[in-house]
Amino acid sequence: MQFSKRSLILAASAAVFGALPTVRAHGDKDHPGKAAPVKKEQKDWGIAGDLRAVTRTIEVQMLDTMRFVPDRIEVPLGATVRFVNHNAGKVMHEFVIGTSKELEEHAALMVRFPNMEHDEPYMAHVPPGQRAEIVWMFNRPGEFEFACLIAGHFQAGMVGRILVAPAA
Repeated sequence: MQFSKRSLILAASAAVFGALPTVRAHGDKDHPGKAAPVKKEQKDWGIAGDLRAVTRTIEVQMLDTMRFVPDRIEVPLGATVRFVNHNAGKVMHEFVIGTSKELEEHAALMVRFPNMEHDEPYMAHVPPGQRAEIVWMFNRPGEFEFACLIAGHFQAGMVGRILVAPAA
């Protein structure tokens, strides 16, 4: 079987570009509401929660000083928490839950691709003056983090801690 030079180039390009992560626009534009149901995928830091199972609501302020208030949260193992994230600033902010390693890797990727778009149940994109909610079940004990991964924000210290302690 013979392949033309053009066919080989197209096949090689498809293989290379198919293996790269999807990069889409992000910037300061508003994100549309979720059209699909929340994807429940177990993560090291928990799983998407059910609003009917919320045991606690925590309000988190996002500031242009690159800080969260509060920046330390403790929850018992098994708690389903509704985070109400309020962007009190004038620039877009995010609230993303994860492990320290996951957030560091994602933040580095955001520096390389600042317009990258992502939409997971443990992420909230909050335009200035707006609110966004995340419902998350902490079914794994440990120390986790939440951060703003917009390029430069994480590097400026916009990170908080979540301690999930086994029930007494």
